[in-house]
Amino acid sequence: MKEKMQIMQANIEQVDALCTMDKEIVGDFSRKEMIITAIKEKRCLVQGTHRGIAGFLIYTTNFFECSFISLIIVKPSERRKGVATSLLAHFVHMAPTLKIFSSTNQSNLHMQKVFELAGFKRSGYIENLDDGDPEIIYYKSQVD
Repeated sequence: MKEKMQIMQANIEQVDALCTMDKEIVGDFSRKEMIITAIKEKRCLVQGTHRGIAGFLIYTTNFFECSFISLIIVKPSERRKGVATSLLAHFVHMAPTLKIFSSTNQSNLHMQKVFELAGFKRSGYIENLDDGDPEIIYYKSQVD
């Protein structure tokens, strides 16, 4: 039986949980201010299960006046359970702009598959963000 997951706007009481989850991935709290700002500006979605927060998504709308998903984090113990896919699907449905972009490193094959399964198309790449690991840009339209 598939577990029910709920997606909602993050609230400031969840900052510590989100930052701890992010630290598990990047090894430090360097994105704490970004996470706090996104929560305060209502640009952070969390996905919860009966066990707590499974993952979160942060977006902006200042990427050439389009939505840009700047961060998707899934708790390591919740990976490969559809968390990132459902966060993406939810965001596409509620995005404040018709065009939605995101990106991942060329080395992140798992996230590339997630984008492709969610109907995102490759839209180009950017070199020199991470040495030797280009950033692949993905695109989806709400009308696709």
